[in-house]
Amino acid sequence: MTPYVKRLLRTRPRARNTLIDYSLLYAALCLAAFGFVMVYSASIPYAAASKSTNHQPLYFVIRHGINLLLGGVVGFAVFKVPMRLWQRFAPWLFAFGLVLLAIVLVPHVGKVVNGSRRWISLGFTNLQPSETMKLFAVIFAADFISRRFHLMGSFTKGLLPLAAAIGLAGGLLLLEPDFGSTVVVCAITFGLLFLGGMPPIWFTSLAGVLGVGFFALIKLSPYRMARALGFLNPWADPLGKGYQLSHSLIAFGRGEVLGVGLGGSVEKLSYLPEAHTDFILAVVGEELGLVGVASVLSLFAVIVWKAFGIGLRAAKLERYFEALVAQGIAVWLGVQAFINIGVNIGLLPTKGLTLPLVSYGGSSLIMGYAALAVLLRIEYENRQLMEPKKESQFGDARVKDLLDTVS
Repeated sequence: MTPYVKRLLRTRPRARNTLIDYSLLYAALCLAAFGFVMVYSASIPYAAASKSTNHQPLYFVIRHGINLLLGGVVGFAVFKVPMRLWQRFAPWLFAFGLVLLAIVLVPHVGKVVNGSRRWISLGFTNLQPSETMKLFAVIFAADFISRRFHLMGSFTKGLLPLAAAIGLAGGLLLLEPDFGSTVVVCAITFGLLFLGGMPPIWFTSLAGVLGVGFFALIKLSPYRMARALGFLNPWADPLGKGYQLSHSLIAFGRGEVLGVGLGGSVEKLSYLPEAHTDFILAVVGEELGLVGVASVLSLFAVIVWKAFGIGLRAAKLERYFEALVAQGIAVWLGVQAFINIGVNIGLLPTKGLTLPLVSYGGSSLIMGYAALAVLLRIEYENRQLMEPKKESQFGDARVKDLLDTVS
C-alpha cells in the first residue's frame, strides 16, 4: 500500500456543508435587499418634505440600513443559541415581554405616535414591545403545549392556563392600542393549539369566542368601526375614511403588469400615507406592477413553506418543541403578511401592521430576522441529528472502494 493511499484512508472525507438551509437564507436575503430598495424609493419624497427629518431625503434609508445590519447581528447571535436554552427560558422570556408591554403604557416612558403608545425610546432608536411579544408568544406557547401534550384534552390544565397568559398579553396590547398585533398574537396561539392537538370541539368553540370578541372590540370602538366600514367602499369618502385605501388602489391601478418603473411612483409624493411602512406594497405595485408584487408573494410563500417543512422534520425527529416553534413562526409571518397585503388591496380594514422583513420599522425588522435565525437553528439541529449517519455511510463506501483498488 503506497503512502498516498494510506494518507487518503486516514483523511476524513470532506462533505459539503449542508447543515444550513440556504434556500431559506437566500429568500430572506432577497426580501432584505428588495425591502431596502423599496424603502429607499418610497421614503425619499416624504423625508425631504418632513420637518421631523430636517428635510433629509436619506433619513429613513440610512436608519433602515442600520436596522438591517442590527438584524443581521441579532440574527447571527440568535442562531448560536441552542433550542434547549430557548425552551428552558421560555416562561421568563414571556414574562419579560409582559413587563415591556406594561412599561410602554407608563406616561412619559411610552412614546405616543398618532394616538398610540407603542414605543419605548432608547435614545438612538425606539423599541416596540409588541414585536418582541410575537416571538416570545411563539416560544412560550410552543413550550407550554410540548410539555403538556398529554393534558391538551383537559380544559382546566391545558387550554385555560395558556388562554389566560395570552389573554393578559392581548389585554396589554389593546391598551396601547394595537389591535393588529393582538390579532397576530391570538392567531399564533390559536394555530399552535390546533397543531398541538386541541380537541375539535374546543377548536370550534374557541374560534367562535374569538370571533365574537373581535367583533365586540370593533363594535364598541367608533374608530375601529369607521375603519371596518370604510374599506367596503372607500370611494364613498375618498378624502376621509377611504383616503388611504383609495390611494393604495390607485397605485395598484397605475402599476398594471410591469409598473411605471422604479422611482416613478406618483402616490408616494405625499398622497399615500405611510408609503414606506404599512403601504409599501402599494408602491411596489405602482412601480414594479404585478410582476413585483408576485415576486414578493413568492418569497413569502417560500419562507412559510420552508418553515412548515422544518417543523415537520423536527416532529419526525420527536423534537416537538422545535416543531411547534417553527410552525408558530410560519403562522406569525404568514398571518401578518396576509393582513398587510389584504389591507393594501382592500380585502381587509386598514390596520397598522408592517409587511414583515420588508417595511421600514426597526423592531419589526430585527425581530423578523431573529425569528428566521431561530428557524435556521432548528433546521441546523435537525440536520445535525441526520448528518452523522450519512457521513458514516459515505466514508465506509469510500474506504471500501480504496481498499478494493489497492488490492
